[in-house]
Amino acid sequence: MSKVAVVMGSTSDLPVMQDAIDILKGFDIEVDVDIVSAHRTPEKLYDFSKNAHLNGYTVIIAGAGGAAHLPGMVASMSPLPVIGVPVKSSNSIDGWDSVLSILQMPGGVPVATVALNGAKNAGILAAQIIGASDKCVLDKIILYKEGLKAKVIEGAKSVNGKK
Repeated sequence: MSKVAVVMGSTSDLPVMQDAIDILKGFDIEVDVDIVSAHRTPEKLYDFSKNAHLNGYTVIIAGAGGAAHLPGMVASMSPLPVIGVPVKSSNSIDGWDSVLSILQMPGGVPVATVALNGAKNAGILAAQIIGASDKCVLDKIILYKEGLKAKVIEGAKSVNGKK
């Protein structure tokens, strides 16, 4: 069974990152959550990143605000796919510092980056990565997307006055 690590720079990121946790649990994917600060706990960052694949993780979702070095630093040390979630924090420049810190990675160190506070999409993307080799998860993603389609169709009916 696949397992996803959801890490963030501080507890203040949890309200945003909870969307990734919830969506992954909704797909019945095991999730481990931890606080790993690139700046305040570099030894923990190093240990986590170097050993994530040995600890059974398939994908890592890393969220951070401000300078947002966590996703890139994890990606620099782990062979696993890393999805970065820029978090608009109290000390951020409207979140742009976080977005650019995660998005502008050098060649050879990719980080898949979702929208500012886009942890839900990070969870869906992690599930899709897992679903590429796990039919059970893939089937759940297909059902999820069919549910999205049904919501749009129902919304269109209500706008058009059709029931």
